[in-house]
Amino acid sequence: MILAGLLFAAVLILGPTLLILNMMTSSTGDYFNTLLFNSLDVAPLNEQKHEWMQSWTIYYWGWWMSWSPFVGIFIARISRGRSIREFVFAVLLVPTFVSIFWFSAFGLTGVEVGQSVPEIFEMPPETQLFGILNELPLSIILSVITLALISSFFITSADSATFVLGMQTAFGTLRPAGFVKIVWGLSLSAIAYVLLLAGGETGLNALQSAAIISALPFSVVVILMAVAFYKDANKERKYLGLTITPDKKRMKEYIDQTNNAQDKRS
Repeated sequence: MILAGLLFAAVLILGPTLLILNMMTSSTGDYFNTLLFNSLDVAPLNEQKHEWMQSWTIYYWGWWMSWSPFVGIFIARISRGRSIREFVFAVLLVPTFVSIFWFSAFGLTGVEVGQSVPEIFEMPPETQLFGILNELPLSIILSVITLALISSFFITSADSATFVLGMQTAFGTLRPAGFVKIVWGLSLSAIAYVLLLAGGETGLNALQSAAIISALPFSVVVILMAVAFYKDANKERKYLGLTITPDKKRMKEYIDQTNNAQDKRS
């Protein structure tokens, strides 16, 4: 995270700083202003937009639903001792604002550099970032930091995935055996290798299809989990005596006494 912060600060300073800050303010306002509409929009009357949303917006809905068991369980595991309020704040609000800052800096820098060096748009997507960094000062240092970040993020994601899969296949134990995690790590590596052999576009389409197929039935599970969590939290609240139920009889007596006292004074 320190490396990510350094890379963000470098791109913010070396890129079009004023434009980034101005666009960050305007785009954030537009984001919050259109959040409800964009959350429900499926573009039924715009065929071109509907087709684009099928391959991006709706696909990513399914993508994150398929990832939810890994991400949710892993974050809950490392958040032991935190309150629900702290958990929700850290999981929902913090990533949202970090994403606003990050995409504003890198997005505007990429657009500005791409307009002055159009050859970058012809590069493969996986190398465009390095093409952009190559046009900035300290390009070698920034590229090295970027490679280190990509490696650490991939390792962290793979580690969390093997950890959660180990928990799920070891009867919910919080400390799965190393052998179980190794087996899942080798399995995930084999799946990634097969997708690479299948080719870029073919492998990506297969991955997208698998994510959406797994997300559709799991969306029902997510809804049931939300209902179960609400019922369990409400039950725990009552068990701990956190529910304040007013005593209507005593309240009526207090109101009557107050009214009588006022009548006597009158």
